[in-house]
Amino acid sequence: MMKITRLNDNVEVLQCAEWMGDCNISHFMTTRFGGVSEGAFGGMNAGRYTEDNPEHVQANIALLCDAFHLHPERLIMPHQTHGTQIYRIDGAFLHLPKEEQAEALEGVDALMTDLSETCVAVSTADCVPVLLYAPDKRAVAAVHAGWRGMVGAIIRKAVRAMQREYGCDAGRMQAVVGPSISQPAFEVGDEVVEQFRRSEAWTEAEAASLFRQNPLTGKTHIDLWRAAYLQLTAEGLTDEHLHFSNVCTYQHSTQFFSARRLGVRSGRILSGICLRMGR
Repeated sequence: MMKITRLNDNVEVLQCAEWMGDCNISHFMTTRFGGVSEGAFGGMNAGRYTEDNPEHVQANIALLCDAFHLHPERLIMPHQTHGTQIYRIDGAFLHLPKEEQAEALEGVDALMTDLSETCVAVSTADCVPVLLYAPDKRAVAAVHAGWRGMVGAIIRKAVRAMQREYGCDAGRMQAVVGPSISQPAFEVGDEVVEQFRRSEAWTEAEAASLFRQNPLTGKTHIDLWRAAYLQLTAEGLTDEHLHFSNVCTYQHSTQFFSARRLGVRSGRILSGICLRMGR
């Protein structure tokens, strides 16, 4: 179950109720409430790679970090490019100069870490954010899965990367799938349908289950939430450990950013997860 939590007068987040009781992690998915950004970026836009006023973005990040008792330099977000590259945040990364950190995060769409007090986060505005938590090995990940990432099986690859790097048991791994565009709002062209059909992320029969044709327009709509479910369960995650927000960003664009509804020049939802120390 998902719950809106207003942390203070400036920060409101969506959280998974089942995870809120786990003192080993903190997590969040930001709403538009609070912050200092304006217009289509208003108000809590913490997306560093948007056309918003950089000072506003930094102020929003500072407000968010203060609410979660996190040092701003420990909030790590990549420059996403709708690919499938996954990057591990370790101690060596934290000691890199800022320029080298930015270079390492270029073209990355998923981050993972086993460091405490280090938040890995991804930004979205209709794409699917997935937070992964492996309690057996104290490791976490944040995944940005747009339709291209889904076709490229980025969620499956992220689970495998956590298994490879940390020895995580997928059967014990947990996932939260955050606010993103729903099937009724996600109309696509034939070329996108064809890429989903040809993807190795699922079987042909599973691919067919993702599509619904609008009888009025004849256009196809794709279910990204089911696509995420298929990838997570294919890698061994169980239904009891999967938590879906079931919030459509397009339909709720006054509360969550939606690029399709607000335009590309708009804010971004930030979804992050952090291991806490000594709890």
